[in-house]
Amino acid sequence: MNFTATPIPGAWFVELDRKADERGYFARSWCRDEFAARGLPDVMVQASISHNTARGTLRGMHFQRAPSREAKLVRCQAGRVVDVIVDLRPESPAFCRHHAVELSAASGAALFIPPGVAHGFQTLEPDCDVYYMMSDVYQPELAGGVRHDDPAFGIRWPLPVAVIAPRDAAFPDFVPPRAH
Repeated sequence: MNFTATPIPGAWFVELDRKADERGYFARSWCRDEFAARGLPDVMVQASISHNTARGTLRGMHFQRAPSREAKLVRCQAGRVVDVIVDLRPESPAFCRHHAVELSAASGAALFIPPGVAHGFQTLEPDCDVYYMMSDVYQPELAGGVRHDDPAFGIRWPLPVAVIAPRDAAFPDFVPPRAH
């Protein structure tokens, strides 16, 4: 795997290192040792798949509140999506900044998202499957979110939103925590 740091500290774009021949290719998509060598979680305890029927579907922006230490490794296994992260860690030099990447089944690339960073995506094609690996078990009572179109973040989505969950559309405006 090839790891490229993103502008969001602790977030990584992870590309496959494909070994190709006449049959196709072989590539490692997860390696505990390679993640541990970068100080990233080396144990994933839960995995989920999000199937999205319509082009323009938007999911997010979601995160888990403390004390959860949930990190995610997200990969598109069918179709193409624009995947966006927003740094919600007040101590981070990238606080309130966002970063977007395209993930596709064709590339096999993934995005590693550290704890304290919100995540969402928009489908660029119909019938997209997004696969998540998480370092902590999902806890509904710790689930949080920020709105995909909150002016505090200035995210420009590539398509008009065709489908969004009412909960995701109704997240309140983001209010940064006050300094002590």
